[in-house]
Amino acid sequence: MSGAAPRLVLATHNKGKLRELRELLRGQVPGLDVDTQVVDAAAAGAPDVVETGVTFAENSLLKARAVAGATGLVAIADDSGLAVDVMGGAPGIFSARWAGRHGDDAANLELLLNQLSDVPDEHRGAAFVCAAALALPADGDGPGREVVEYGQLEGILLREPRGAGGFGYDPVLQPAGEDRSCAELSAEEKNAISHRGKAFRALLPSIVAALEAAG
Repeated sequence: MSGAAPRLVLATHNKGKLRELRELLRGQVPGLDVDTQVVDAAAAGAPDVVETGVTFAENSLLKARAVAGATGLVAIADDSGLAVDVMGGAPGIFSARWAGRHGDDAANLELLLNQLSDVPDEHRGAAFVCAAALALPADGDGPGREVVEYGQLEGILLREPRGAGGFGYDPVLQPAGEDRSCAELSAEEKNAISHRGKAFRALLPSIVAALEAAG
């Protein structure tokens, strides 16, 4: 890898998430070159982490803690999904594999809409939920500092997918106050209100403080 040595690792292989984090941090930490010093798990040689937690917070902390321990760097991770009111918060942490196979967006959408087919519009409330975690590597005094912040994007579930943008359940969630689905919003519009963006922005002061302390 060319450029300055990495200082912050995002525990993901998703280039879109890495791009969002870099833009969030750009100009926030004096001397930080976000394009070379903020990297993903693959670039840092960090291992994949099995998500064995039962909440978004547990899964995000598991990933951040493991990557911080493996790399000796400040690490960030997130876990997110869809929480449907009448389903008691499901699919929740199982959102990406609701239909049985991880990442099969079409099957997940079809199953969810079938499960909710008889639910009236006034009871189709749902939200995208994200927990973003920061973990510092352990030192001689014990475990490193850990912080978790949350973000939500509330709305209602449509009866059929709309829009070609986004991914996952974006085509069926219509944000509160909007007449379009998340998949019909521009990337800029979605990022401004997204659950992940809110969680990372809430985490930003802790990220800045950790990087400044690490030098």
